[in-house]
Amino acid sequence: MPSSHASGRTWRAGRSRRRPRTIVVCGLAALGASLAAGCSASPSSPGPSIKLSSAQVSQPNSSGVTDIYVDVQNNGAADALIGARISVGGHVTLRSPGRAGLTAMHTVRSIVIPARSFVGLDPNGSHLLVTDAGKMISGREITLTLLFAHAGAISVPAMVTNPATGGASYFLN
Repeated sequence: MPSSHASGRTWRAGRSRRRPRTIVVCGLAALGASLAAGCSASPSSPGPSIKLSSAQVSQPNSSGVTDIYVDVQNNGAADALIGARISVGGHVTLRSPGRAGLTAMHTVRSIVIPARSFVGLDPNGSHLLVTDAGKMISGREITLTLLFAHAGAISVPAMVTNPATGGASYFLN
């Protein structure tokens, strides 16, 4: 079979010429452009530094008051929880013990979330107090959104529980 020389390779007549070099060259050009652009841009973060989990809200008592508990994992710099809201409305207040070891709670403007830490908002420590919320039914989820000074708004589903009737509770999970 006759052959021709193109770029130092021998190609047999009758076969279509494949173009892997074109794809590789285009791919390398795109990679080079991406790397060049990446050199001038600031490094991107791997995702949010704060993650929320295990959010639970007790079914409100007869006065319409309840508490919310949530675990906060901070993989970044120090931050502060400065507010919260829930999907069923109402007023959410940040609460913390007056001093370490005391159970008397006080309304606070923020809850410190130290750098690279795990903070559990729980019944014996800092937590959220809810008043005047809409209907919450045990076993259903609502959406809890926490507002952080640096990380901004982060939402998580929160399970409504009723420990008085044997429903799940923060202490059992």
